[in-house]
Amino acid sequence: MSSAATAVSPATRLRDLKPDWLSDPKVWRTEVLAGLVVALALIPEAISFSIIAGVDPAIGLFASFTMAVTISVVGGRRAMISAATGAVALVIGPLNREHGFGYLVAAVILAGVIQIALGALGVAKLMRFVPRSVMVGFVNALAVLIFMAQVPEMHDVPWPVYPLIIGGLALMVFFPKITKVIPAPLVSIVILTVITLAAGIAVPTVGDKGALPSSLPVPGLPDVPFTMDTLTTIAPYALAMALVGLMESLMTAKLVDDITETHSSKTRESIGQGIANIVTGFLGGMGGCAMIGQTMINVKVSGARTRLSTFLAGSFLMVLCVVFGPVVSDIPMAALVAVMVMVSFATFDWHSIAPRTLRRMPAGEIAVMVITVACVVATSNLAIGVVVGSVTAMVIFARRVARLADVTAVTDPDGTTVVYSVTGELFFASSNELVGRFDYSGAPDRVVIDLTAAHVWDASSVAALDAVETRYQQRGKTVEIIGLNAPSALLHRRLTGELAAGH
Repeated sequence: MSSAATAVSPATRLRDLKPDWLSDPKVWRTEVLAGLVVALALIPEAISFSIIAGVDPAIGLFASFTMAVTISVVGGRRAMISAATGAVALVIGPLNREHGFGYLVAAVILAGVIQIALGALGVAKLMRFVPRSVMVGFVNALAVLIFMAQVPEMHDVPWPVYPLIIGGLALMVFFPKITKVIPAPLVSIVILTVITLAAGIAVPTVGDKGALPSSLPVPGLPDVPFTMDTLTTIAPYALAMALVGLMESLMTAKLVDDITETHSSKTRESIGQGIANIVTGFLGGMGGCAMIGQTMINVKVSGARTRLSTFLAGSFLMVLCVVFGPVVSDIPMAALVAVMVMVSFATFDWHSIAPRTLRRMPAGEIAVMVITVACVVATSNLAIGVVVGSVTAMVIFARRVARLADVTAVTDPDGTTVVYSVTGELFFASSNELVGRFDYSGAPDRVVIDLTAAHVWDASSVAALDAVETRYQQRGKTVEIIGLNAPSALLHRRLTGELAAGH
């Protein structure tokens, strides 16, 4: 085949680079409607998180707008929604109450700078150490938290709220059987709103959560003195916000990767989160991170896959608040509660708790999943649950691997030499018991330690081998270590004899 036949024209390359939504009307429709559904669901959530942080509802709505729009451009995970979140509100709320709103904004900007630095340093690579059992626990805990967040909206409310919620759930279950052109959550919200307005049913509405903003945010600097005292005041809160925000964002990105069977750049996402928080801070928002519930609405329920849905979610949010505020205020909370209940049901990994799965799953992995869920539900903090679950998984893994290290002895027929064959991974957990596995008094004069089937990982293992040699030498016996692979030999050569505490 000639080179001319295989050449790709500039027009073809340009067409391939175009986003799907520019060339596929079906994708465009999906992304636009998904963005609208997410925007509607963002309004009460953002208002609620504003209350948690102790700021005006408009601050949370501004943050959701700027976070979503900015991250749609600079983020590493397409179709993921970032906005004001409860986790961030819990972290920076005390700063606002103790020092004022200006300090909160300054902390948001500093948190963004920290996130950019952490992203550039490669903190996203730590995600590879999060085990699957922790990820499953994270997803299930997320589903539980989403559902629990709806419980207050179903407590001490007028009785019509309950049939409205049931009706909304029924619409989302059965409407997709008729058509999937329009997202079922949007249909449910519209129909329930029309019913309550037409019948004059008095139920809690979005407007009851707080006043919606009537104008766009205006950029400005935080109203704080630019001194070292201010920096020391905001730094702890900014660091905590940066870590919690990155943890939730990266876990959510990994979850979306699994759902969509696509890869995303976690480093770009980390840096993007920082940029989005800096932009949000200079526009007077309360900051945020990936919003897991709304991301599930966008990706899993509505089927969005591109950055357009994320951009439109933020854009629609401001349009709905500024232009259609009175209409949006009349949306019954029951409609949004029904959407979030459906999201929690769809998010939960039901297969993970099926009896057949539990019978086959190792007890340690079940324990890690349960501990992750319990910590998240108890603290309402996904980051804490992920850290505790990961540490638990590492401890269980270390104990399991430690048992794999074994020592067997073979004595020569003439009785002058004994060969100890060490197998397994030698590290701090397994090497602790290594010294006690040798017979120091009953061994012949020459001892050979064969490490052909072992690997030396750390200084603890080298110290243990030094201790074994020392004990034999104290009894007048010679020791020879053989079979070290290249990395183990290099580590042993560099450290042996230098770890006095091991003797």
